Amino acid sequence: MRISGVTLPDNKRVDIALTYLYGIGRSNVVGVLKTAKIDASIRIKDLSEEDQKSITKALETIKVEGDLRSDVNADIRRLKESGMYRGIRHIKGLPSRGQRTKSNARTKRGKRMTIGAIKKEMATKMEAAAKAKA
Repeated sequence: MRISGVTLPDNKRVDIALTYLYGIGRSNVVGVLKTAKIDASIRIKDLSEEDQKSITKALETIKVEGDLRSDVNADIRRLKESGMYRGIRHIKGLPSRGQRTKSNARTKRGKRMTIGAIKKEMATKMEAAAKAKA
């Protein structure tokens, strides 16, 4: 079964398989299946054509995949262009929702880099190397 250009796995339950769509989570699935009047425990391969159409119709009310991605990108672009704090954080590649960055945020900030403080051993090695060049 394909919805919005995404192929849903046949052997998964309907409530799990629908979460493969961008913008559909576990809480949204409950409402979609209730609107489509389909049991959540049915496998995708066991759905009839009518069931597939009802799921597709129920998903038309929710923004998913390309529409949602373009809206999110437009929102981020607006924040960047207007020079808002959140936009600046997006530009710099830092967390934009108030997380602590002094000691955490390694995935955003990258590998640790010591700046300023040099140990005595390293300082003596650097001096010795400078004298050797001179």
